[in-house]
Amino acid sequence: MNNLDEHRPGVVATALTKSYGPVEAVRGIDLVIAPGETVAILGPNGAGKTTTLDMVLGLTRPDRGRVTVFGVPPASAVRSGWVGGMLQTGTPLDRLTVRELVTLMASYYPRPLSVDDVLRTAGCADLARRFTNRLSGGQVQRVRFAAALVGDPDLLVLDEPTAGIDVEGRHDFWDAMRGFAAHGKTVVFATHYLEEADAFADRVVLMARGRIVADGPATEIKARVGARTIRATLPGVDVARLGALPGVMHAERHGEAITLTCSDADLALGSLHATFSGLRDIEVRGSSLEEAFLELTAEQRSGADREQSIAMEIAR
Repeated sequence: MNNLDEHRPGVVATALTKSYGPVEAVRGIDLVIAPGETVAILGPNGAGKTTTLDMVLGLTRPDRGRVTVFGVPPASAVRSGWVGGMLQTGTPLDRLTVRELVTLMASYYPRPLSVDDVLRTAGCADLARRFTNRLSGGQVQRVRFAAALVGDPDLLVLDEPTAGIDVEGRHDFWDAMRGFAAHGKTVVFATHYLEEADAFADRVVLMARGRIVADGPATEIKARVGARTIRATLPGVDVARLGALPGVMHAERHGEAITLTCSDADLALGSLHATFSGLRDIEVRGSSLEEAFLELTAEQRSGADREQSIAMEIAR
């Protein structure tokens, strides 16, 4: 690690709780993130993701519980230059050019990276002389990334880092992040782009209504859902017959293509072969992270809607 003993703990949150009025945003979560780990925090709106990240950064104090970063309180870790953050809220200081802003951020850290190198890494070298109040939403995100990266922190905390960035820009961003993480850095990010979590994170923490409902590699979380899907070409067979096959929970047809959602894909596939001729172009896949996300948070999301309605009534 750049500034730290590699044997220190990373992020440790114990019984972390935070409320805003009648709404309990984070409900007693326990979370341990090891140094060098890349962790995605996922969840529907109101799940507690941003509040959790704010407590890790020391921007918000927990009502109960405790969080440490590399063995010290978050504010101490930030003052030591160990932490960089990229948040959803706030705007860059105006009356500064992009280079001036990133240079200012570099001055707060004991061993910053080269400003020119960081501007290139963040994809905003061509914006260096532009004033920060003349940037598009996607350009602001790139500048925020440069500002978070320039101190060469050991922990980088990112809240919706690719919001407003186009597809090519998102690809470039994650290429840069892979390079950062490859140096043994710790990365914690919240995102609504589930494919980013699936592709980049070592581990996914799924939150709903302020609680952690799943925690593990993306492959493990997808496997928890259990259902697998068979896609194939099979013309001329009624959907009802397909749905009645052993191991099939649901059947759909789109032209000559069929899609079967299965509780037992092996049993369903064997029944397909035994019952129908002309089966071809077969694909079998497990649940996607999006499907796992929707299933694991379904009950929690409906509860959050009820809770939000109650909070609105109280506010009236």
